[in-house]
Amino acid sequence: MKLVAESFGWPFRARLSTWLIGIVAVLLLPVTFVPLLGYAVAATRAAVTDPADGPPPWHLNARLLSDGWWVSLAVVLTAMPFAVLLNPLAGLLTGPARGALNAHVFAFFVLALPWGLFVLLLMPHATLAFAVSSKPADLFDAASAFRGVREDFATWNGVAAAMVTAWAIGLAGVGLLCIGVVPGIFYAILVSAHAAAALRRQDSRLPAG
Repeated sequence: MKLVAESFGWPFRARLSTWLIGIVAVLLLPVTFVPLLGYAVAATRAAVTDPADGPPPWHLNARLLSDGWWVSLAVVLTAMPFAVLLNPLAGLLTGPARGALNAHVFAFFVLALPWGLFVLLLMPHATLAFAVSSKPADLFDAASAFRGVREDFATWNGVAAAMVTAWAIGLAGVGLLCIGVVPGIFYAILVSAHAAAALRRQDSRLPAG
């Protein structure tokens, strides 16, 4: 519970300018998808280095764009197997009582659960390792990520709880004092970055920062 509370409070330490740029970046999705993910890596790195400082300011530079590109690739690759199954599953679900559109919507939500679980098992450790080492290979080291979950399930469970709750609040549009979904999504990104950084203190295999 302490981890969740600290992660939920960390975004409020950010400067107003950090929030304003982040909100604009979320508002301009998917155009800003890469820099937004690059900033998420920078935020994770900052939470590892000195979480007392709060989220870092934005610096649109080559490193941020490179980090965002690699994380984008990792996200696409994790989603690809489930995306491939969407049409076949929708075809199986199409019937007299359910049209093609409804079948696709239902299939999407059926697949979203295992995809979400897979992302939670893989991405916190993988993104953290990448943020610390700057080695793209760490993003795709599924074996190390799954091993980290197995060896310290309690910490991972707390991290996953913080992330899931933050995203549920953000996507419900009630994040950040009920202002709306856009700042709510940026809030969830910051909470996730801080929560993932907590794994650094528990996993001695991660490279030193």
